[in-house]
Amino acid sequence: MKLDGKIILVTGGTDGIGLRLVRQLRGKGATVIATGRTAERIAALKAEGVEVIAADLSGPEGIDAVIAGLGGRAIDVLVNNAGMGAEHDFRVAPPVAEDDERTLWLNLHAPIRLIGRLMPVLRARGEAMIVNVTSGLAIAPNAGAPLYCATKAGLRSYTQALRAQLKGTGVHVLEALPPVVETAMTASRAGAKLAPEDCARQIVAAMESGRTEANVGMVKVLQAVHSLSPALARAIMLRF
Repeated sequence: MKLDGKIILVTGGTDGIGLRLVRQLRGKGATVIATGRTAERIAALKAEGVEVIAADLSGPEGIDAVIAGLGGRAIDVLVNNAGMGAEHDFRVAPPVAEDDERTLWLNLHAPIRLIGRLMPVLRARGEAMIVNVTSGLAIAPNAGAPLYCATKAGLRSYTQALRAQLKGTGVHVLEALPPVVETAMTASRAGAKLAPEDCARQIVAAMESGRTEANVGMVKVLQAVHSLSPALARAIMLRF
């Protein structure tokens, strides 16, 4: 897809991967509308000249806020990027139900609901795109974040089925699978992390080239191992 002149909605666009996506997509000539939930980050992105819709997508009210903020305007691309991870490790402490519900909503329910609400608009454009940002952990889970892995695996499955449904409609469906990226969510994690600018660059390149999957960074290796032996990929990832 040629991104110049396209109108693109990026959820979670005020920080992390989303912020870099917003900046890089604007650099391609697109008009970008972002969503965010932190007042300071919203103000900072608005200062860059980006329209931001204030919406907390960890509950149903956030979906209504996005639709109201769009005000019936057409968009060409929906990028479902917003996400979070709840502490859900019984080896450490009992999970917090409220945090689990927010994670389920933000990572899984919100993308599905937004796709449903915006599908008529996207189909009417002739050429449109849905980008769902999942994770390498959607391929094989790790032991420390089972809820996060489950939401991303669920969105991956939904994305694959959605792509089959929309074949021939003009709505292209891309799944982006990042590795561990240097963001606020991963600040406490040790080990190698991909720079968010590099992650965004690879996703944008996949959007432009019309690919159906963007295996970002080390996820390419994980995908290769999984294609040879899903059991081996799971065994490796469950160690972490």
